[in-house]
Amino acid sequence: MTGRTHDMAAFTALLALIVVYPPGQLTLATAMVALLANMIGGIAPDIDQPTAPFWRNLPVGGVVGRFITRMMGGHRFITHSALGVALLAFLSQLLLTFLSPLMTHVDTHLVWLAFLVGVISHLAMDLFTKEGVPLLLPIPIKFGVPPLRALRITTGKAIELYMVFPGLAVVAIWLVSSHYRFFVDLLHRHIQS
Repeated sequence: MTGRTHDMAAFTALLALIVVYPPGQLTLATAMVALLANMIGGIAPDIDQPTAPFWRNLPVGGVVGRFITRMMGGHRFITHSALGVALLAFLSQLLLTFLSPLMTHVDTHLVWLAFLVGVISHLAMDLFTKEGVPLLLPIPIKFGVPPLRALRITTGKAIELYMVFPGLAVVAIWLVSSHYRFFVDLLHRHIQS
């Protein structure tokens, strides 16, 4: 899937999680940082690709991206597996623990969960592509949905661009509109300054 589809999937998954498991008290800072973490999580598994949006937006990203790609075993390898999710969860928890003294009004646990929702949504979306994902690495089997590779989506082609992305957008709009009072209440009463 393309970066924008991963972004939309991460955001839609986060909305669904908020509806199913409403957060308690939030600060505006937590809400904003959690949304940013969710977007980063949505593209984080692609750090194993030197041309990924993550590396393109850093001054020396191309050089670092090529190094990381070799270290991670190439695209759709470690970072696209359950092992990769565990590794990203551990590293992001370390980073948030380190940064927490600087973010006094941020619930880092909620930020961490939002990041992981993005990461997991990335893998879930890539399951639908022709390439699949090696979920059980080091077992070298790539999984995909449906199991027949010919029926899966080609990244960046018409089905993704004109059906998957708009479909995710419709689901996100439906989640917000069908739970409108809930989101208004969340914004008005639960987000504390």
